Amino acid sequence: MKPWARYLIGAAAGVALGLGGAVYLVRHAALGNNVTIGPWATGRSFGSASADPYTRAIVAVKGLLALPAQEARYYTAATDSDGAPLDGRCRYLILGGALPAAWWSMTAYDPDGYLIPNAANRFSVAGNTFQNGGRGGWSIRLAPTRQAGAWLPSGGIPRLELTLRTYLPSDGGSGNPSVDVLPRILREGC
Repeated sequence: MKPWARYLIGAAAGVALGLGGAVYLVRHAALGNNVTIGPWATGRSFGSASADPYTRAIVAVKGLLALPAQEARYYTAATDSDGAPLDGRCRYLILGGALPAAWWSMTAYDPDGYLIPNAANRFSVAGNTFQNGGRGGWSIRLAPTRQAGAWLPSGGIPRLELTLRTYLPSDGGSGNPSVDVLPRILREGC
């Protein structure tokens, strides 16, 4: 084989591997994977001019309309508190307390970032569902079938992700999110 052909094949393979790896990392990354708190991941630069290209690509692919840090902080979880992937065929208990924000909501998405269709047409649970806006202890059941209390439908799909949005963060968006106390996600059964 001629040397130029080997170089051409090597260059084409390098470009294909590089682009393929970049696409895989962006499509399968936890949103804002630079800070983790238990099963939750977040970033410091959503919705800001200082967001790096990787964060911008993840936001573009995941379809998140990111507000500036002083207005909202986003946390995502693709695993439970034991590190097992979230399975929409299972039932989970999500336990939380006061969150560092004026208001919050939790939404379940399929792996492509879309809302999960369900017969109840319920797509999120918000802090105002609970007495005192969820500032005390609270719990949400994530499950494919209707549950008593605050229920977030999982649609029975094999994989899903949760997004916890906290609006008007108490630190003004400039603090260290790694010190936040976030909900635990406990698998109860499948």
